[in-house]
Amino acid sequence: MSRWRWLDYCLGKPGAWQDEPWEGDVVAKVGDKIFAFLGNENAIGLKCGDRETADLLLDRYQGAASKMAYIGKHGWNTFQLNGTIAPDEIKELIDTSYDLIVAKLPKSKRPT
Repeated sequence: MSRWRWLDYCLGKPGAWQDEPWEGDVVAKVGDKIFAFLGNENAIGLKCGDRETADLLLDRYQGAASKMAYIGKHGWNTFQLNGTIAPDEIKELIDTSYDLIVAKLPKSKRPT
């Protein structure tokens, strides 16, 4: 699936909206927080939990996942959208990222 279809999936989440905080870098946000980076045509950046959990996903998807620059130490990974990872698994990764970010939002900013 293309990144635009994955963006559509992200934007289907309650309270999700598209932003471009940096020129050419499309992201999906909930509240005021990013839960998916879609600036790269062939990859998606997602929150995976803590660094230990994110490292387990690097092992699971060797060659198709990498630690994100700058924010990787906070549990963010990049996943290739080249078919190496099954679409159902990408959906699960997006769902997890969204849920983790929503949980960090103040209750007043969480989608209903």
